[in-house]
Amino acid sequence: MPMTIPPFATVSTTPAATETPSRSPGGAAVIEKAPERVRKTSPRYKVLLHNDPVNSMEYVVNTLRQVVPSLSEQDAIAVMLEAHNTGVGLVIVCDLEPAEFYCETLKAKGLTSTIEPES
Repeated sequence: MPMTIPPFATVSTTPAATETPSRSPGGAAVIEKAPERVRKTSPRYKVLLHNDPVNSMEYVVNTLRQVVPSLSEQDAIAVMLEAHNTGVGLVIVCDLEPAEFYCETLKAKGLTSTIEPES
């Protein structure tokens, strides 16, 4: 049997969590809207790879791919070439904690890396 809504029922199109009905002293229903939550975006950090004359290009590319799994081989090659040609290459932009992890892991593998706030 199909369900029908009686004509006196009201159907709300807004989520119940954002509006809470209450009674004012006069007996009329007052709808109080909950304050909207504003979510701040966390600051982002650049992980930078600095050129070094010690490690081979192949080692740098392989290490980048091991440390930052989201990098494709083409991305890792592009970062390595940018560092080789300009002195510094942008590895990834991310939150502080993973940025610190990537930077320290690259250093542990013999590469020169720093982080700085994205501006």
